[in-house]
Amino acid sequence: MGTAVIHFTAAAISDRGRKRPSNEDAFGYSVENGVYVVCDGMGGAAAGEIASSLAVDEVMKLLTNRDGAISLPNDAEQAVAAANQAIFARAERSNKLSGMGTTMVALLAQDRRVWMVNVGDSRGYQMRNGHLQQITVDHSLVEEQVRLGRLDPAEALRSPLRNVITRALGTQSSVTPDIFEIEIEPGDLFLLCSDGLTRELSDASIESLLRVGAPLEELCSGLVSAANQAGGHDNITCLLVRVDA
Repeated sequence: MGTAVIHFTAAAISDRGRKRPSNEDAFGYSVENGVYVVCDGMGGAAAGEIASSLAVDEVMKLLTNRDGAISLPNDAEQAVAAANQAIFARAERSNKLSGMGTTMVALLAQDRRVWMVNVGDSRGYQMRNGHLQQITVDHSLVEEQVRLGRLDPAEALRSPLRNVITRALGTQSSVTPDIFEIEIEPGDLFLLCSDGLTRELSDASIESLLRVGAPLEELCSGLVSAANQAGGHDNITCLLVRVDA
């Protein structure tokens, strides 16, 4: 990549979908600070919305308001811990919020590397040279069954337990995120999304929609529209980040 200056562009859309009464997803990003995050909340009443918003706010605050340079991945782990504690403490103060939590997937960029961070089943993808690859691993019961060879991927898609996640922010006093480090190249496209997108669209369908070459805002709109046309059973959030030379 030589000494070429790397720039990033980003766009995001969050949609209630066609079946849910409210939107419990949240997102935030700062191209200037290289921080991008998507969360999918869960809990009764408005608890899911509170959990996802708290997580986004904490991560953005901690990773965009530093005096010095971000030290990755250590600062990412600290941000996840802070978000987890904020949600957990808030839930403990209110019976109505008891048990609330949120998934999270984040992309953190620095120099010619990015770190993808996830807790739960919101996903992070990388698209390079027209090929889409899932980077994160779902923290879900069916995904663990697939890894153990007890379910095949097709059975996992039909499983009544597909909504059960095994790791989330705020449901326990501590949580461990997965962190993936990636060397970037100009033209790379990263997708962060809630499971409202991936439950409706296959990876092949997402890849096809991202190959169009349209502006990022149009690509986001196309993904959301396709997910809604496929059923729109859940809230849908997608955040796209492109690496430009």
